[in-house]
Amino acid sequence: MKAVYIKELSTWESEFKFSVPISVRFSETDMYGHLNNTVPFIYFEHARIEFLKEIRLMNNWLDPKGENFPVVADLQCDFLKQVFFDEKLEIFVKAAAVGNSSVDIHYMAKNSKDDIVFTGRGTMVQIGRQTGKGVAWSEEEKILFVN
Repeated sequence: MKAVYIKELSTWESEFKFSVPISVRFSETDMYGHLNNTVPFIYFEHARIEFLKEIRLMNNWLDPKGENFPVVADLQCDFLKQVFFDEKLEIFVKAAAVGNSSVDIHYMAKNSKDDIVFTGRGTMVQIGRQTGKGVAWSEEEKILFVN
């Protein structure tokens, strides 16, 4: 494994508790039926939002009167195996580290053979609607990320 954010693969892999299923659609592939390299970022977004709903953080951000909302500050993907049209994937998500107003989120995609096909990581920052600057997580929010 070449990804610098993965120190020890089996430990890293065992820490994932949440996932969503994905079926690779025809429109997400090239003329050879191979997954387009931009699509994992869409899968990451879908899985991240479902994860945030699951830990009960999305409700506050979706409130039009809410003061804060999340933005993705960076995002990367490391490809390990080819993925093709109609494959069934499981996209895993976890909060790897929680900062003052940011969270480092890791992703892992597995195929139906339980092979890791791609991994990723990204930083999400909570910002204030009025200021556009980072807003610290509350202690309750930090706990939601790590439980």
